[in-house]
Parts: sequence; C-alpha cells; structure tokens
Amino acid sequence: MPAVTVDNVLALPRIPEDLGTGRKVLAVETAPSGFEGEGFPVRKALATIKPSYLDPFIMMDQMGEVDYAPGEPKGTPWHPHRGFETVTYMIDGVFEHSDSHGGGGTITNGDTQWMTAGSGILHIETPPEWLVTQGGLFHGIQLWVNLPAKDKMLDPKYQDIGRDNVKLLSSHDGGALVRLIAGDVAGFNGPGSTFTPITLIHASVSPGAELTMPWRKDFNALAYVLSGKGTAGRDKAALSAGQLAVFEGFGNRPGLATEAETITVTASGKQGLEVIILGGQPIGEPVAHYGPFVMNTRAELVQAFEDYQSGRFGSIPAGH
Repeated sequence: MPAVTVDNVLALPRIPEDLGTGRKVLAVETAPSGFEGEGFPVRKALATIKPSYLDPFIMMDQMGEVDYAPGEPKGTPWHPHRGFETVTYMIDGVFEHSDSHGGGGTITNGDTQWMTAGSGILHIETPPEWLVTQGGLFHGIQLWVNLPAKDKMLDPKYQDIGRDNVKLLSSHDGGALVRLIAGDVAGFNGPGSTFTPITLIHASVSPGAELTMPWRKDFNALAYVLSGKGTAGRDKAALSAGQLAVFEGFGNRPGLATEAETITVTASGKQGLEVIILGGQPIGEPVAHYGPFVMNTRAELVQAFEDYQSGRFGSIPAGH
C-alpha cells in the first residue's frame, strides 16, 4: 500500500471527464531485473525501450518492492553524477542521502528528492542504521532526467518534495487517485520544478476503473506498472506488473497522432493498478551516456572522468 493515500478520493479535485482523442500504444516491453549499488534489487523500466521513445529520460529503476529481514537493507556507495537530474521517489520505506556539497537529509513514505547534479557532485544513498538493524519495507523509483546542453554545467542543487506537498487529484468518477509530483495535468500543477519540461505521476487505479488524463501535445508519454494488471491506450494494450507502455505522440513517430490529447490506463476487474506515468518534451540533442555521466559528446564524457578523478566534484565529508 503506498504511503500517500486518502480516506475519500471523491473529496479531491477531479480531472474532467470529456477530454478528447486518446493516444494509442506503440510498444509494451518487460523491464529486466537486476541489482544496483551494494546489491538492492531493481527492475530497469526503460532498459529495453528505443532511445528515440525516451527523450528526455535516460533511466528509471523500480527499487524493490522488498521486505528486508534484519541486516539485509542496502544502499549505494559514494558515486559521482554530472549532466542530468536524479529523481528519487520513496513509495514506502526510508533512504538517507549525503553529498560533497554539504547537503543531506532523509526521504521516506511518499517523499521525493530531486537532485540536479549539473556540473558535478559526489553522492551517497543509504538506509538508516535502525532500518539495517530491524529490516523493513523498501519500495521506490529512481528516474534520470536529461538536461539540455545549456544547463548541464549548472551548480548542483536539491529539491526536497515532502509527501504533504504532492498534488492529489481524483479521476472524474473517483476510480483513481493521482499523485502529481511534477508538471501539470488538467490545469493542476505538481510541486516539482524542472529544467526540462516533464510530468511525473503515481496513480492508484481501482479494480475495473479507468484513468484518462489530458496530455501535452509536445510531450511523449510512458506508463510503467509497479503492481497489478490492466490495459493502456485507446487500443487497450495489455499491461501488467514490471511492464512499460510507450504511447504514440510527438517525437516518437513523426507526423502521426500529434493531435492526440489524452492518455488512458485501465485496471483489470480483479485487481487494482499501481502505475508511474511520465512524459516530457524531447530535448533533441545528441546523448553521450556512460555510467554516472550524461553529456552530449564523447569529449565531454572524457572531461567528466578527468574532473572526477582530479577531485573537482568536491570531497567526501569528514565522518563518511
């Protein structure tokens, strides 16, 4: 059960019912499983998707869902980033973070940490000591959002988006709870501030219910199922846990369906659907991606490695 919920979804502002033409689904892919950091389990939601469908997104991992036994919780060691933003959304559980610029904090149970790595930062994410000792539930996502060339060398910064600040909405009939973390839907705005225009949503769709939302014509659209089973798009493409649907639209099939105005996901009649819905305005620039660096050219990647090795990303704080 996601930490952020409401007793009466019908008391929330509602997304209008009559929204126009819906987008079809171009592809449905299953996310491969793997491990990150010190060994926590992930599903790599975007790993098998054509890069042309993803711009401006680079990567998204579903972290867990896992119920750790005592001694099992794991995090990541110190590591660098440059040239993009990391978005860590904790659905359930706790993560602590520290960085080479003196930042730090805790994200838990519906909180989001939005880190603009920009010109370069050293960063660590770990479970708190009490969680390592006791064990407990851990579930979230981490999304990497590319930055355009003009913003890649910005000074690093954070946005801590507390769960109480997330914009909560209802579908027109109360069948879905929409958590709007960033961007806008039907005139409602999420709290996240983005350099690259995007929309990020976590929706809970009740069994048999449908969620239809207006979508910017210049945005691509992706829907990743955290749990449950249902369909996506006006063509009702089947979708289940660990799968991602790519909707048609601007940038991923030129000239086709740029008039599309809505996207739809529907839960099966027997189980609900927990789904991450995201989309953004394609940057349309070359991408040179290697490990923790996302730049525009190979020369910029080489420079990033040299700067990291020379200590230009800052130093690990005393006590770490």
